[in-house]
Amino acid sequence: MSLRLEMLQVARLAPSLLGEAAASVRAFLQQQFGSDGGACDRFGASDLYYTVFALDGLVALQADLPNAEVVPYLESFGAGDDLDLVHLACLARCRTAVGVDDSKVEAIAANLAGFRNADGGFAPEVGDESTVYHSFLGLGAYQDLGVECPDSPAIAVCVAARRAADGGYANQPGLPVGSTSVTAAAVTLLRYLGHDMTGEVADWLLARANADGGFHASPQAPLPDLLSTATAIHALAGVHVDLAPVQESCLDFVDSLWTGQAFCGHWADDAKDSEYTFYALLALGHLSL
Repeated sequence: MSLRLEMLQVARLAPSLLGEAAASVRAFLQQQFGSDGGACDRFGASDLYYTVFALDGLVALQADLPNAEVVPYLESFGAGDDLDLVHLACLARCRTAVGVDDSKVEAIAANLAGFRNADGGFAPEVGDESTVYHSFLGLGAYQDLGVECPDSPAIAVCVAARRAADGGYANQPGLPVGSTSVTAAAVTLLRYLGHDMTGEVADWLLARANADGGFHASPQAPLPDLLSTATAIHALAGVHVDLAPVQESCLDFVDSLWTGQAFCGHWADDAKDSEYTFYALLALGHLSL
């Protein structure tokens, strides 16, 4: 099962907790698509990144996708020759979501290969240093295209070199402190590549939990946030950590970010968008079990 399908399988469980509110979330996501077929960012401009979350959110809610509008938008990017890795990976994922024909698969895969470094990881831009986050995106993009990632075990070598001094993972090697979303990505990647990720890394993630609910982005972060919460829960569930000790508080945290139509990112944020709404679905899916 691919990284994307693993998340979708869980996010599909979210309506059991959303109840009647699922219809409001569905309507919100449907409203994110503009006249050009792309879903909007927080400033109202179409963006492949937000289009991914809007599409996958609708898939999780078993809603019809606006394929007739989205497909021309995706085709306007061709094979993504001018895109950075984040948006190239989003292009691959969006095409998978709407079932675009595979005529550009080889060309997109060739563009992906350009972001691969000698250390086995993927970089945000060609020639940049590899990061855990971009390596997660790179492997996921190959999976979404249905193309085998060359020498995927080398990704694990790159990720392992980014273990921080405090036991978490960071995007660059040699840092003293890890971050929650990067550690969650590392745990998920390494698990997928066949490494045992139980034990102290799981303990590091659990230590980021706030007593009042949610997970902090780092040991220094003042507030928990929805991205860190959803990714930490997903990583912990993947290595079979019992979520019961944080289940109720995390449910309360996600509920506190509900706007009546969608979700925002943290307690100091009042802007709802498709990205955080998808992460709410992912978190709720796990917390419903």
